[in-house]
Amino acid sequence: MSMAKTPVAVLISGSGSNLQALIDGQQSGQLPIDIVCVISNRPGVFGLVRAREAGIKVLTLDHQEYDSREAFDQALAEQLDALEPQLIVLAGFMRILTPAFTNRFAGRMLNIHPSLLPKYQGLNTHQRALDAGDSEHGVTVHFVTAELDGGPAAIQAVVPILTNDDATSLAARVQQQEHIIYPMAVRWFCEGRLAMSESQVLLDGEPLPPSGYQVRNLPS
Repeated sequence: MSMAKTPVAVLISGSGSNLQALIDGQQSGQLPIDIVCVISNRPGVFGLVRAREAGIKVLTLDHQEYDSREAFDQALAEQLDALEPQLIVLAGFMRILTPAFTNRFAGRMLNIHPSLLPKYQGLNTHQRALDAGDSEHGVTVHFVTAELDGGPAAIQAVVPILTNDDATSLAARVQQQEHIIYPMAVRWFCEGRLAMSESQVLLDGEPLPPSGYQVRNLPS
């Protein structure tokens, strides 16, 4: 008996490489998901092309057409309510969401951030890790809360920083891990194994440490 597919909405702002990892998982049957819509806040981005080529419904809500962050978030929330996804996946979605929005969808919204949170919230994470002389860097999948890049971690992939790394080479290796751990987290959620209870992440009913479930340099 095949597992029921979880309806998922994916929010993007750019090329959608993590979206592609989810599409590949859906098409191969590795992920028990049905991507019901891909929504972009920027028109014309390549992630929309990826979705259309996979036969997935797309929607553009250009944030520049809204008077305020609150107005945009309200319009986005209304679209999501109509779609009724059980999970909302932020895949390179470059908007800061209002507390009203994050509270509305609390516990069923995941984001991926290219650092070992709580280190390096915000932008330019790879260069910041290099500038700090860190020996390790990585990527975190976390539940979304009102705090920017501050929601509790579900899973982290740790990537060693090599002596000859620059921001580009480091980013490429981190992105390989993104495409592995984001589908893992989505699968766990759909299987009922991953959940957020208040500000604590549970995997198989057990609380995870602040870093989440941690893996090291999984082979791509």
